[in-house]
Amino acid sequence: MKKLILNIALVLALVVSVTSCRETKEGAENAADAIENAADEAGDAIEDAADATGDAIEDGIDAVKEGAEDAKDAAGEAVDSAGDAIKDGANSVKEGAEDLAKDAKDAVNKTTDDAKEKGAKALNNAADKLKDN
Repeated sequence: MKKLILNIALVLALVVSVTSCRETKEGAENAADAIENAADEAGDAIEDAADATGDAIEDGIDAVKEGAEDAKDAAGEAVDSAGDAIKDGANSVKEGAEDLAKDAKDAVNKTTDDAKEKGAKALNNAADKLKDN
């Protein structure tokens, strides 16, 4: 009877260990599946992050290019405005110089005419005095 009890205990131990191995194997497979799913999700998240980073970099590059073009346009407009202002200033100086030269010429002519007239009067006065004497 002792052998019978030992044999029954041995069979029960084998049944329990076989059942345990199956459960452990299924648990390991489930864990492997969970790890694989987590790895896939992590890979997808990394790809999404890389895409978002690439998009952000491209947007940044585009913004810098647009800013540079705007600055270039603004600088060109400033140069054009400065050029126009210089031309306007030069024209004003030229007109002022022409006006000044004309005024000087007119003043010289008037002074000359006045001097001629006074000289003529002085000569006439001197001639009259000589005639009187």
